[in-house]
Amino acid sequence: MHRATWFCVDIECSGPVPHLYDMISLGAVRVIRDEGGAFVIGEPWYVEIRPTAPRVDEGAMKVNGLDLDRLRREGKPLEEAMRDLTAWVRTQAAPGSEPVFVGHNAPFDWSFVSYAYHACGLENPFGYKALDTKALAMGILGVHWLDSHKELLQRELSLPEQDPVRTHRADYDAWYQALILARLFERRPSCAGS
Repeated sequence: MHRATWFCVDIECSGPVPHLYDMISLGAVRVIRDEGGAFVIGEPWYVEIRPTAPRVDEGAMKVNGLDLDRLRREGKPLEEAMRDLTAWVRTQAAPGSEPVFVGHNAPFDWSFVSYAYHACGLENPFGYKALDTKALAMGILGVHWLDSHKELLQRELSLPEQDPVRTHRADYDAWYQALILARLFERRPSCAGS
């Protein structure tokens, strides 16, 4: 039985903190171990969210490349997006396992996701805990936290080069983070705890 189903989550936002700024897209990818002990990466899940917060940081918008006017017309309401994420997590979690939120700089992404659940009066399926792949890389690879960026991990873990066209799209970034997680676990399978 799996103790955990790992969900690599990435968000794009309109600024540095929840409430004052919006989470405007979210991508997630499941990572589990199969019966042979191999780490299997699932298909990405993605949603774009209608913005409502009072502030916008132009630097953040330049990074994510999303159009706020289009999102105001076409984005899902936050509560609907979070209900959809919960439903997807439930269908993807291995039977009897606990879903675990994983992020590359998890405190940032988790803060937006957790805030969204609480703001909507919904239960966060990941609870109050998150696994940070930057910190995990520190422990497994012996690199400094400040050096645990994706470019270094790409080299250290023999990962494919990131696609510059798709970088900062939440589903692509979540998928790439799933590659990082799987390779780190391959180095220290006991960390996966399944």
